[in-house]
Amino acid sequence: MAATAQSQSERESPAEAGVKKRTRARKAQSHTQPVSAAHTGAKKSISRAGSTTESLKSSRKNGGKSGLKSSKTGKSKKSAAASPFDRKNPQEFGRVNVINVSPQTSNGFLPRVEIGELVDVQANVFIEGRTRVGASAVVYTKTGALFQRVPLTCTVAGLDQWNGTVRMGKAELALPWEEGFAAVQRRLGIWKLVVEGWQDTYATWLHDARIKIAAHDDQENVLDEGQEILKRWAASKDAHLTVAEKKTLRLAIALIDDDTMTYDDRLAAADNSDLHALHDHKPLREGISESNPVNFMVERPHSSFASWYQFFPRSEGAYVDDKTGKIVQGNLRTALTGLDRAKAEGFSIVYLPPIFPIGVTNRKGKNNALTATEDDPGSPFGIGSQLGGHDTVDPLLGTMEDFENFVAYAHKLGLEIALDFALQCSPDHPWVKQHPEWFKIKPDGTIAFAENPPKKYQDIYPIDFEKDMRGIEKEVERILLLWISKGVTIFRVDNPHTKPVRFWQDVITAVTKKHPEVLFLAEAFTRPAMMRSLSFAGFTQSHCYFPWRNTSEELNEYLAETNSNQAFFQHNTFWPTTPDILTAYLRDNGIAGHAVRAVLAALGSPSWGIYNGYELIENVQCGQFEEPNDNEKYEIKIRDWQKADDYGISELLTRLNQIRNAHPATRTYHDLHVLPTANPALVAFYRHLPANLSENGTADTVIVVVNLDGHNAQQGSVHIEPSALGLQGSEIRVHDELTGRNFTWSYDNYVSLAPWADVAHVLTVRQQDAPAPRKSKR
Repeated sequence: MAATAQSQSERESPAEAGVKKRTRARKAQSHTQPVSAAHTGAKKSISRAGSTTESLKSSRKNGGKSGLKSSKTGKSKKSAAASPFDRKNPQEFGRVNVINVSPQTSNGFLPRVEIGELVDVQANVFIEGRTRVGASAVVYTKTGALFQRVPLTCTVAGLDQWNGTVRMGKAELALPWEEGFAAVQRRLGIWKLVVEGWQDTYATWLHDARIKIAAHDDQENVLDEGQEILKRWAASKDAHLTVAEKKTLRLAIALIDDDTMTYDDRLAAADNSDLHALHDHKPLREGISESNPVNFMVERPHSSFASWYQFFPRSEGAYVDDKTGKIVQGNLRTALTGLDRAKAEGFSIVYLPPIFPIGVTNRKGKNNALTATEDDPGSPFGIGSQLGGHDTVDPLLGTMEDFENFVAYAHKLGLEIALDFALQCSPDHPWVKQHPEWFKIKPDGTIAFAENPPKKYQDIYPIDFEKDMRGIEKEVERILLLWISKGVTIFRVDNPHTKPVRFWQDVITAVTKKHPEVLFLAEAFTRPAMMRSLSFAGFTQSHCYFPWRNTSEELNEYLAETNSNQAFFQHNTFWPTTPDILTAYLRDNGIAGHAVRAVLAALGSPSWGIYNGYELIENVQCGQFEEPNDNEKYEIKIRDWQKADDYGISELLTRLNQIRNAHPATRTYHDLHVLPTANPALVAFYRHLPANLSENGTADTVIVVVNLDGHNAQQGSVHIEPSALGLQGSEIRVHDELTGRNFTWSYDNYVSLAPWADVAHVLTVRQQDAPAPRKSKR
C-alpha cells in the first residue's frame, strides 16, 4: 500500500464527498446573488441542538434550495488565531489575564497536602472586551510531568471568578517500614499548580454568529470565520482529538461551506450537541496564558488522613496483686493488648506518652497531689532520673529491646508508633548536672520549676533557651534520631508553644532532612498566630479547640474553619478528650454525648484521635476543672475492657473508622460543606468527591447529621441541593452507614434523631443520577 494511503477511519464518507462536489460546483458560479430565506419560503431550519448528521439530512430533504446563499466572490482571508504573549518576569501579563490564584503561599511557606488529597482552586481569569475565555487548573509532579488538567467553571461572571478542584497525585497507603514506601517517597516533595487562561474562540464566535445569522447581518463572513475556527480546532495538537472527533469537525467544516443550504442550517452544522460536547471536554484553546506557579509540599500518607489512639503502656495489663493488695503495673510486653485493641477498632496510629525514667524529686501523687506516696508511679512527664533521660526506656516498662519488639508488632498490625516528646526535665534528669546552663537559675541559685500561674509543676524544670540554644538543638536532634532508628515515625510534641518557634524549625528541618518520612504533631492549645507559626515551622498536625466547640453555631464555624484554606498549613486533629481534657459536654451527656463527639471528630476532620477509656465512658471531672478525675498521668489505671460492650462506643469507633477508610470523600480537608438546618440542636454537613476526581470514576458523598442533645429527641429539616452533588433531578437515594437503613432525600428533608436510638445519620449516596463526567487528563 502506498505511504499516502488513508486509513479506513480517515476516508471520506459519501456525505462528505457529496458536499465537496457541490462546493466545487458552487465555486464555479461566482455570479449568484444572496436571496433572503424569507423570500424563498424556506422551511423551518433544524434545531441547534441537533447533530451534524441531522443537518445534512435536513438539507437534502429540502433539496438544498431553502434560502439560497451567495457564493464566495473571492478567496476569503483567514481569521488570525490568538497568540500568547511572552512573559519575561512574573509581573507581566499574558494574552489572557490570570490573577489571584488560590491557594497561595503564606508568608513564604508552601501549602501542604497529603499525596492524593484534593485542592480547591480559585482564580480571576479575564480578557479585554467581549471575548470569551476558558480556564483550566494544571498539576505537575515534582519531576515536572503533567499529572492532571481539570477545567475550571466560571462561578461569578461579574467578578471573572473561576473555580474547580484538582487532586495532588494518586492516593497512597504504603507506610515508612513497608516495601512499597520507597516508590511513594520518590513522588513526594514539591509539586506545582498552574492556572491556564485561554481565549475561547469557538464560544466567542458562536455567540456572535447566532445573533448575526438571526438578524441577516454579514452572514457569509460570519460563517467563513467559523469555518476557519473549526479548521484550527481540527488541527490543534493541544486538543488531543481522536480520529473520530477530527472527522466530526471536518464534516461540520464542509457543511458550513455548502451554500446550497440555508444560513441557519449551515450555522447548525457548527452549533449542535456533537460540537458542544467536544467543546466541553476538548476545546480549541488559543492564546494560552499561564498563571505564576503555586508550589505545594506533597507529603506522605497519614500527614492529613490519620486516626490516632492513645494509651499508657503501664496501664495495659496492670492488675492488683492478691497477696499485697498493690497494683502491679503493665509494661511494653503486656501493652501489646493495647495495640490489638487499636487495630480492632480501626485506628492507624498508636500514640504513647513518654516512656522514659520518671524522677523522684517532687514527684506528684494522685490527681496532681504535691506529696506522693510510696506507691505513686509519678507523672511520665516528669522526665529523667539517675537511670537516664530522654534516650532511655523506663526499666519498669522494659528494655530497649522490648520497645523494638513492641514497634515491630505494631508494624505487623499496620500501625504507626507515635512517641511523646516533652522537652522538660525532672530535677533528677542527667541534664541538670551535665548542662545547668540549659535551665533558668533564680537569684537564690536554685533552678526555677515550671509554672503557669496559678498552676505549679514542682516536678518539672523547663528548658531555658537563652544561653545555648544550638547545643540544645543538637541534643534534641540526637535523641529524635535515636528513636527513629528504633522504628518511631511520628512525634507528638508536648507544649511546643512554650519554646521558641525557631528552635522547632531548626530541629524539624534537621531531622526531616535525614528522615523526610517523620511527622510531628503539636500539642499547642494557644493563640492562633502561634499555632499557625508552629505549622509553618514543620508540625504536620495540631491539637486544636474542637473539644470546646459544642453548640451548632460554634461547630458550624469551626468545621468550616478547619476544612478551609487554612488547612493547607494547619491540620487540625479532632480529639474529643485527652488525659488533660474532659469537657462539661461529655460530663453531662453520658453515652450519647460520647457518641456525638466521636461522630463529629471522625467525620469533621480527616485527622482524629481517641484517648483510651473513652470506650468505658470515663467522664468524671476533677473538681471544677475540665480534666479527668483520677487522672492516668498520675496513677495506673486498671480497666475492665469486657465492659466496653455495655456502652457500644467501641463498636461505634470501629464503624466510624470503617466508613472513613471506605469513603475517599473523608480523606481531605478541602471538601466539607456545612448544611443549613431548621433546628439549632442539629448539625449537618457533607463531604463530596466528584466523579472526575475519583480514582475509580465514581462520585463519593457522605452526609452527616448529628443531634447535639444527649437527652432529648430533636427534629428538623436539613436542606441540600442535589445539583451540588453532581445529581440530576430532585431525588437523592441515601444509605445510613450506621443503621443500614435506606432513605430517599430531596431538597428539604425531615430528620428525627433520639439519643436513646440514633444520635446521628451518616448517609452515603447510593445512586448517582448523573453520568460521571469524563476525566480531563492529557
